[in-house]
Amino acid sequence: MDKIRRTKVVEVLQRTDYGTVVNVKGWVRTHRSSKAVDFIAINDGSTIKNVQVVVDPEKVDAAILKQVTTGACVSATGVLVESMGAGQTSEIQCQELEVLGLCGNDYPMQKKGQSFEVMRKNAHLRLRTNTFGAVMRIRHNMAIAIHTYFHEHGFFYFHTPLITASDCEGAGNMFQVTTKNLYDLKKDEEGKIIYDDDFFGEQTSLTVSGQLEGELGATALGAIYTFGPTFRAENSNTPRHLAEFWMIEPEVAFLNQEELMDLEEDFIKYCVQWALDNCKDDLEFLNKMVDKTLLQRLHSVLEGSFVRLPYTKGIEILQEAIKKGKKFEFPCNWGDDLASEHERYLVEEHFKRPVIMTDYPSSIKAFYMKQNEAQGDGSVGYQGCVAPGRTMQGTDVLFPQIGEIIGGSVREESYDKLMAEIKSRQMETDKLWWYLDTRKYGTCPHAGFGLGFERLILFVTGMQNIRDVIPFPRTPKSADF
Repeated sequence: MDKIRRTKVVEVLQRTDYGTVVNVKGWVRTHRSSKAVDFIAINDGSTIKNVQVVVDPEKVDAAILKQVTTGACVSATGVLVESMGAGQTSEIQCQELEVLGLCGNDYPMQKKGQSFEVMRKNAHLRLRTNTFGAVMRIRHNMAIAIHTYFHEHGFFYFHTPLITASDCEGAGNMFQVTTKNLYDLKKDEEGKIIYDDDFFGEQTSLTVSGQLEGELGATALGAIYTFGPTFRAENSNTPRHLAEFWMIEPEVAFLNQEELMDLEEDFIKYCVQWALDNCKDDLEFLNKMVDKTLLQRLHSVLEGSFVRLPYTKGIEILQEAIKKGKKFEFPCNWGDDLASEHERYLVEEHFKRPVIMTDYPSSIKAFYMKQNEAQGDGSVGYQGCVAPGRTMQGTDVLFPQIGEIIGGSVREESYDKLMAEIKSRQMETDKLWWYLDTRKYGTCPHAGFGLGFERLILFVTGMQNIRDVIPFPRTPKSADF
């Protein structure tokens, strides 16, 4: 038989030119045998759906058929015919079958109903399962949606460094980057490590955010966005945290708080709509197998506007709920950083739609956020609180199932106010001189936000653990694969 060029499974299933000879290559999902006929389901990752290859056992060597086990890689050539079976339009009447890669009986992904925990231990193979294939195709589509949205709205894709000498969030939980001999560290009289002989001549780390550099881009190009990996060395094993994850961080010059909220809402709705328009088969699979409310929840995000809720009002709602018997694990007094349970209560139970929470106390937010004027922002006493402090123009988007999915704010453009905030927090300014320069030379009002890419994928797929929406998760004590 003349060599037939391979056709992807997704394309084969869309074709109706029955009688044509086609070739597919992929991995065996199932193999059902009988004396009269064999049915082999093949998937190549291009779609959640398998193509069925029908084999006459009298026309194919029995030794080859015996090698066609779950997980084996095969090439099948045959005639495309209309399928008589339910749930599929086309199938292949096999003329030639070749095993490209054998798969042993100890293949970890053979069993049905495996837990996600077991699959995480086999992250190098779990990508071949239906669930993770669907998640990864959706992840790809969300990346395309993000780039498309910003390109269509006049943003420039801006690359910020992964290695940095500054700590954007002031958290201190950063992975250090060094070429020094860790077994022979030179220290000064105070016991501090001397970095003069290190590669960069100073202490450097993997970045926790590209925001500060992104602000520089916005003051030159007007509107930029970053999309890249970030790193946080938090010893956290929750279903919402990773040590290595991807962030999308747009920064826009001349944007005020209302306009920032408009951007956040429009952007996130665009991404959800993109998923519904371009990932139909995968979403329907996940809605059936992982979360039966997934599609309903995705559609609900697109219905109506997001609630815009000042932090102070949010605290009032939460405290009123407590009075009526609602129990929370963590406190929620004015000045507290809200926990995920508080955010989800507001979104899922009280408003029943996404919320953009604004005007947080400055004490729980980053140094670079623009302060509100004192009048009417909850800064002078609140329900008996003693001088809780001023509020910042934060704009965090809270989603069902997730809690905070976007963290944003207007940035402080005043050099004097920014310096005062840095000093009040006892932060070192020597690493931020270049950032402060932007407030000295042609400063401008600007704003931006950060979206954790994996949190978006969590919401769009209905998965429950952030380790299951990234191909190879990096978490405490785990850096395999």
